[in-house]
Amino acid sequence: MTPLLKSFAALSDETRMSIVDQLIKHGELPAGELAPGAGISAPAISRHLKVLREAGLVSQRADGTRRLYSARPEGLRVIAEWTQSRKAFWDGSLDRLEAALMEDRA
Repeated sequence: MTPLLKSFAALSDETRMSIVDQLIKHGELPAGELAPGAGISAPAISRHLKVLREAGLVSQRADGTRRLYSARPEGLRVIAEWTQSRKAFWDGSLDRLEAALMEDRA
């Protein structure tokens, strides 16, 4: 599976998307601070974090006995680059939609 597909697969889960969003907004966090926001158990959060780490979207570092997690810009860049590479398509599609809507008004 390519890095892009791994990223999309990992983010297709609402909980994992929420975890990445929290890490982007708040920076490095311990797993314990991610669990209450997600409304699921600590072991379930750990499983989600493992999927995100394997997809390259999240990194982990040890701080004594704690494990701290952060979003990996390099992992998220794959998605951003893919999205940007399709920008011309979306811009063209929106232009065609606007033209069609203007025709309907006339």
